[in-house]
Order: sequence, then structure tokens, then C-alpha cells
Amino acid sequence: MSAEQYQVNPKAKSHIKLVGKSQTPVIVIDDFMLDPDSAIAHACEFGQFNLANTYYPGNRAKLPRNYVISVIQSVYPMIEKLYKIPLNLKLQPQATYYSLITKQPAELQLLQRMPHFDSVTPFYFAVLHYLNPAPHGDTGFFRHIPTQFEYVSPERENIYFESASSYVKQHGEPDAKYCVKTEGQFELYDHLEYRENRLVIYPGWLLHSCLVNQGNDIDSNPSTGRLTANIFIDFLKG
Repeated sequence: MSAEQYQVNPKAKSHIKLVGKSQTPVIVIDDFMLDPDSAIAHACEFGQFNLANTYYPGNRAKLPRNYVISVIQSVYPMIEKLYKIPLNLKLQPQATYYSLITKQPAELQLLQRMPHFDSVTPFYFAVLHYLNPAPHGDTGFFRHIPTQFEYVSPERENIYFESASSYVKQHGEPDAKYCVKTEGQFELYDHLEYRENRLVIYPGWLLHSCLVNQGNDIDSNPSTGRLTANIFIDFLKG
């Protein structure tokens, strides 16, 4: 499909949400794309979905290049301004794919039962586009109770992992289920509601998780599952 079929809606409505005690800004854009069905149709017809080789609990397929270009060109000025990206850093895409949750709770590995962060680098961002109609699970933000960390920066990384590991050794592994509420060592303090054609952008170091709706989200069919388009970007020295 051409870039014209992935046009961003010039009348899209955006707002900034401040989350947590850290008051971290998160970008929310509703009615983002003029024709979100074009991205869904591409996933259904051409998406070569395979089980993710990361800790993502499901299948992934490459996003079309023209879609990625259209999204990044639209949002990067807002990201640079809001997050005060240093002028000597350049945007570099890190990963781009469709995502579908497919793993049943009993299949989850330990780290898939806990909130996670994408990167500890300060200018790494997740750009997440909810595609299929709701209802589907929201995106939840979590606080690590023992450390009170809402995000994991380079200087916090070892402290966080040591504390989380110590908690598991003391209290045992969490049950084989998705983390969707305050439980164990994590507190759910905020969330982003899943809405069709909503795009959200947040720093990758925030602890977060999909609040999986078991009735609707665990589905390998791109026309009915919790289909999202995920673009991960970092700002690095050229």
C-alpha cells in the first residue's frame, strides 16, 4: 500500500496525560489515522505473524514501511518538543511490528506475568496504535512497591532487578496469569484506555503492561484480536 493509504488525520485530537508521582508526560492522540482499516487490512492479508522472539506474549509481524514513515513523520516533532530531546540526537527506529496477544495464562514465563520496561535509555519511546474496535485490554502503568520505582533508568536498573528477584525468592513466583491489577510487588496506578484508532506514546522506561482481557484479547486472528501497531524509537547520537 502507498503512503497515501496511511494518511494521518489532520483533525486528530491530542492531549498530554501526566502519570504517576513522577508526573511523566504521555501523549494520547485520538482518531489518529484517516483510514485505520487500511492498516488492519494489510495485517490480515499480508501479515506474516510468528511467535515473538522477545518476552511479548504473542505473535508479531512486520509493519509496512509506508505506515511507519507516515506515523513517525507525524509524531516526531511533538516528541522532540515535549520530551526536550537534545539537538545532537537523531531519531532512529528500533523495531516496527504488528502485535497480537496469543499466549494463554498457563503458558506465560515468569517475566511475562509481571510489568516490564522496554529500555532504560532516557529517549527511547513506545509508539502504540490501537487498531481493531474495542473492547480490548488497556495499557496499564505500574509502580514497583518495594522500590517505589515507576520507571527504570540506567542507575536504577540493578537496584530494580535485585529487589524484584529478592521479592520472588521471598514470596514465590506470581501465579501463571497476566498482571492486570495491583498485586504482589506491583501497584497499578494509572492506565490508558484502549480505543480504536487511538495512538499513544510513552517513554520506554516506564513499567507497564497490557491489562489483558482474557475474553477478547487472546486471539491470533488479526481481524478480531487485540491488534496493535508498535513502533519503538530511540534518539541517539548520529
